[in-house]
Amino acid sequence: MVEMAVVLPLFVTLVFGIIEFGQAFMVLQILSNAAREGGRAAIVNGSSNAEVTQIIQDALTVTKVDPSDVTITITVTPETGNPDPGNEVGNASKRDLCTVEISIPFSDISYVTGRYLEGLPLRGQVSMRHE
Repeated sequence: MVEMAVVLPLFVTLVFGIIEFGQAFMVLQILSNAAREGGRAAIVNGSSNAEVTQIIQDALTVTKVDPSDVTITITVTPETGNPDPGNEVGNASKRDLCTVEISIPFSDISYVTGRYLEGLPLRGQVSMRHE
């Protein structure tokens, strides 16, 4: 009984930690994939920020998270000599760098309430050159 009283709390903590870190790695993979899909959409001529955002939100439906909890940032950095597109992928010129970053607080997708990864933002990011 004494051994169980000592070992059981440590074992339960370890199991819940494994569950939380597994959840975090799964969501990180989903965020990276969604950012990659958004990045591919952003570099095509004729796309818009709204279309890219919708593609990302569609890819994130697997996480069953509220879309208002997800932060999507689209940044367009002009290539030397190109005009400034003003962070609108529809105005991007050839070779402009399109960066898509997705962020969500871990507390919004956590299975277990606790302090394992509390306050940690999970991020997915991709940068691609406009075609």
